[in-house]
Amino acid sequence: MTDHSAQTRARAYRLPVEDTDFLLREEMRDIRFALEFAKADLGLRDWGIRSTIIVFGTARAPSPEEYAAALAASATPEARAAVEKLAPRLASYQAAREFGRIVSERGGAFAPRDRWRDNVIATGGGPGIMEAANRGAFESGAPSIGFNISLPREQGPNHFTTPELTFRFHYFAMRKMHMAMRANALVVFPGGFGTMDELFEILTLAQTRKMPPIPIVLYDAAYWRRVISFDAMVEAGMIEPEDLALFDFADTPEAIWESLVRRGLVTEPRE
Repeated sequence: MTDHSAQTRARAYRLPVEDTDFLLREEMRDIRFALEFAKADLGLRDWGIRSTIIVFGTARAPSPEEYAAALAASATPEARAAVEKLAPRLASYQAAREFGRIVSERGGAFAPRDRWRDNVIATGGGPGIMEAANRGAFESGAPSIGFNISLPREQGPNHFTTPELTFRFHYFAMRKMHMAMRANALVVFPGGFGTMDELFEILTLAQTRKMPPIPIVLYDAAYWRRVISFDAMVEAGMIEPEDLALFDFADTPEAIWESLVRRGLVTEPRE
């Protein structure tokens, strides 16, 4: 019998979809980009996700359980004082958690019409504010989405996202595209560089009309006015006065919801 094992063991003989060395070549980046789009797109369609409400915010906000554990482990007054400085972040976590519940119960995630769900909570899938918003949806019994990203210091998904709706991306650009393309609204809690990046990405798309106008709400007005002087941008002629109408401020979860509805959020299932 002819021995053709050398041929069948060779990389050239592998099917392209089974050849990861081939798929990870520099020249195949466009195909990998397309695959990242298609996998998440089809997964969302399979679940009937027609629209989302995106929640951004810091990954550094502790849950009540984490906060209590850190306090209990504080062996000195100095250590306890350091933990107590996290109280504002804990308050933001609780607000995002409550907001996730409100959206899930009122927005259309529960009762799809003709299999479609609207206003499903979607986050970056990580800890902190992202976990809190997913947790609020989870505790109400609704599905929610996690758009995770591969990072040098690996960040695992929080355990409140719906497993079948927990995606992982290599490309920030594709992750941002999926966040924006179904968004009915954006809510941004206090955060750092990543949160700022995501906020200004959406604001720029809205300002340049590269996406349909959506309600945008910044939670904790005092924080946002302290870290970003939007009025100074207007005074310097860097943005127009009407650009300030692209977003609103709110200081409670209920006020966020009221602002979204006032700004035109569709809360009834669409035909």
